[in-house]
Amino acid sequence: MFDNLTDRLGKTLKNLRGQGRLTEENIQDAMREVRMALLEADVALPVVTAFIEKVKQGALGQEVQASLSPGQALIKVVQAELVSIMGEANEELDLKANPPAVILMAGLQGAGKTTTVAKLGRWLQETKKKSVGVVSADIYRPAAIKQLETLADDLSLTFFETDVTKSAAEIALNAIEQAKRKFLDVVIVDTAGRLHIDDEMMTEIKQLHAAINPVETLFVVDSMTGQDAANTAKAFDEALPLTGVILTKTDGDARGGAALSIRYITGKPIKFVGVGEKTDALEPFYPDRVASRILGMGDMLSLIEDIEQKVDKDKADKLAKKLQKGKSFDLADFGEQLEQMQGMGGVGAMMDKLPGINEVPKEMRDKVNDKELSRQIAVIRSMTKQEKRHPDLIKGNRKKRIASGCGQELQDVNRVLKQFKMMQKMMKRFKKGNMANMMRGLKSNMRGMRM
Repeated sequence: MFDNLTDRLGKTLKNLRGQGRLTEENIQDAMREVRMALLEADVALPVVTAFIEKVKQGALGQEVQASLSPGQALIKVVQAELVSIMGEANEELDLKANPPAVILMAGLQGAGKTTTVAKLGRWLQETKKKSVGVVSADIYRPAAIKQLETLADDLSLTFFETDVTKSAAEIALNAIEQAKRKFLDVVIVDTAGRLHIDDEMMTEIKQLHAAINPVETLFVVDSMTGQDAANTAKAFDEALPLTGVILTKTDGDARGGAALSIRYITGKPIKFVGVGEKTDALEPFYPDRVASRILGMGDMLSLIEDIEQKVDKDKADKLAKKLQKGKSFDLADFGEQLEQMQGMGGVGAMMDKLPGINEVPKEMRDKVNDKELSRQIAVIRSMTKQEKRHPDLIKGNRKKRIASGCGQELQDVNRVLKQFKMMQKMMKRFKKGNMANMMRGLKSNMRGMRM
């Protein structure tokens, strides 16, 4: 998300950074570029106008004018206004209610509501340690009910059956009663996709809301619809008392107009963003971190949180102890590292959070292909245990057999072995340290990293 905006803003602000002082003229030129960048990102016009006006006022203020590096000071103003437009801070779910706390999910068809119900259930289960039940009040699409049941089974969420002969309100109330008997903490109610102009469907969801009185009413919307996402959310909010928004499919949205428009237009916070198709691809929305990413400053906090949540600590400790004992880093260890990286969303997801990534040429960034991770893992899985432990054995015929076993070319096997050698050299540097020292070393490497 924000790829195009980051590139445009980065170039504009870089030019200002070189200016000895800020004048009305060079600020005017810069703001014209920023305005164009925001409009191209499909940010709503009222948001763009308000943003430009506030940045201008801040740029011509005494603090910036008196600064020794006015270009840098202006970037701080831009960052502060981006944060302000998106909502200052992450607003957590309000689950302070007599259990079960009820969350109602609303939105248009095709926005990804059912998948988001499962993602949110998993997030509450793993991050907040809540027991979660889910129910589908979509009596129009049997496939949506089956989809939710399958996802719930995969994630060990409690699934409540849907009796399609009953109304949406009756189905939800029945699920809540069952959840009370099971002592569940949260019940998430999925609903049918509907248009705000469909009076009959809007009446149904109003009745459902009145019957179950949810603590959270979340609007699920596709970020790729840009500023239309904000306008649709506003229309729904006029019918339902929304408490927040979940933006889906942000991994496929290079513009980011929805994220920058929703809070300003609706007054409702973005609480979560969907960053991929897998059920663990849901992240809380932090305006300050997003603003840093837009300006190419990265988001190390989110990256560190990803590592803490998704990296298998037992495996990491085991590897650290193995290296401490002087044992060498082998291909089995390398395969585990690749699998853990894949579990974190792949190289692309990690790159987005690295500082200065926008300074890497776009052509090079576009060459990063997470499918390559899967290919590398397949090559390692095609090896025998002995070959993984003793990589020097892999020569000639063994390479051919490995390539044939995973359906790849000989050069693919050679490439994996070359990358392994590089990783092995790096791991030798941490032999005398524990896991904490390894992480410190990796962080210092990342600070000086250039692609």
